[in-house]
Amino acid sequence: MHTLSQLKSGELAGTQRLKLSENLTSFPLEILSLADSLEILDLSNNQLTSLPQELAQLKKLKIIFASNNQFEVLPEVLGKLPHLEMVGFKANKIHSVPEHSLPTQLRWLILTDNQIKTLPNSLGERPRLQKLALAGNCLTHLPQSMSQLDNLELVRISANQLTECPEQLLSLPKLAWFAFAGNPFSQTNSAIQSVPVLPSSSFTLQDVLGQGASGVISKATWNNKQTDFPEDIAVKVFKGEVTSDGYPDDELQACLKVGNHPNVVQSLAQVNEDGYLALIMNLIPSHFRNLGLPPCFNSCTRDTFSPDFTLSVEHIDKIVKQMEEVFVHLHSNQVCHGDLYAHNTLYDEEANIIFGDFGAASMYHMLTEAQQACIKQIEHRALCHFIDDLLSICAEGNRDEKTFDLLKQKLSH
Repeated sequence: MHTLSQLKSGELAGTQRLKLSENLTSFPLEILSLADSLEILDLSNNQLTSLPQELAQLKKLKIIFASNNQFEVLPEVLGKLPHLEMVGFKANKIHSVPEHSLPTQLRWLILTDNQIKTLPNSLGERPRLQKLALAGNCLTHLPQSMSQLDNLELVRISANQLTECPEQLLSLPKLAWFAFAGNPFSQTNSAIQSVPVLPSSSFTLQDVLGQGASGVISKATWNNKQTDFPEDIAVKVFKGEVTSDGYPDDELQACLKVGNHPNVVQSLAQVNEDGYLALIMNLIPSHFRNLGLPPCFNSCTRDTFSPDFTLSVEHIDKIVKQMEEVFVHLHSNQVCHGDLYAHNTLYDEEANIIFGDFGAASMYHMLTEAQQACIKQIEHRALCHFIDDLLSICAEGNRDEKTFDLLKQKLSH
């Protein structure tokens, strides 16, 4: 984090990254003094409503974040920045996205949690677009021009007002991660009761184990001795508002529809009280750890891994076989995970896996057979990327080339 005083004093001359959060109500023109160097500008968590035309002077700018501000219109000046690739205006009050506000080099657009009803046709004229986050808006339809987005790989359109499944997305050649729950076209009639409903008073939360977009997972203990449930449990308490993936209740329902599988986090019970939504799960043994790390700015949609982290081809083969079984189980229950990644997978030293994080999951039993087939094909691409990412960290010394080649062949199917 930087300060306005640092900027005004000239202390930040030559910087490539600038982050200012000081309750700003207007754009500090001193930022323009960094025009020769600035590549990443983060103005999130301020009170901004507009950006000046002078922003176009930042010719090297590649990334701009302005989440949690007061914008009502996506600034048109963004479209004038020749190298701008990533635009993040999450949690504003945006209702309008002008035709010329989208930069020509756009790869990654985040407009989650706004008030957008329509998008311009120019969105389909951004051929480099790979990642598009639109959950939590008021969209009733998507531009037909989006059928031209041949490089689009990840889409979040959950928690909108779409009345029909957007066919123009289903045939995109690279789409692999797709979240669409919480729209009129994907509504399900009744809540799933595959596990018991318990009161929140039946357990006490202990140490926090992890935190995601949709909630906080904690270790928990039963307040009374249980005979129907295991002693060791974890509880995910949902945050209750729209997330980057959609509505927490849709995540809960998808988890319950998936049911039990040895390689999926097991749901035991649910809490469904006013202002308190939670999922009680098996506690994952402490020797399991994350298989991968989330994508970075450069990788965009693809997972990253710790430096020097490798896996033997035998372990990769075992992990892939388990994930293929998970894939079959999910889609036999007509659930699309939407976020099939190594970073949502836990593994142990013997290459056993546990798959979780259903924040982007969508049930699709209400769609036509043709649409269902497309959804399954889209997620199969994610499975192929999962395999490809693991092969990229395969240890080369003394590996079984036959097994490696067989894994490679899966990528072409």
